[in-house]
Amino acid sequence: MYGTIARWRVQEGKEEELERLADELTSQQVPGSRSVLFYRADNDPREYWVASSWDSREVYHGNARTPEQNARYERLRALLETDPEWHDGEIVASR
Repeated sequence: MYGTIARWRVQEGKEEELERLADELTSQQVPGSRSVLFYRADNDPREYWVASSWDSREVYHGNARTPEQNARYERLRALLETDPEWHDGEIVASR
């Protein structure tokens, strides 16, 4: 399995809109996606973390190159204060 953990900083006043978009995106079935978790930080309600897991590195990167994923990203990016931080890697253990 492969995955990513991202850090997002939402624009002030856009928190609810981001959470609605997150709910919409997590309801979509993207081929090869195993899980997606959205977190809002306790100490900063404008900071979010997202963890996702995928069947493989190839599936993850293949999805990133699709026009559909680009459209999802553009909708997300419009709500963020800065570009997301991405931390990709092989998942070595999970439950």
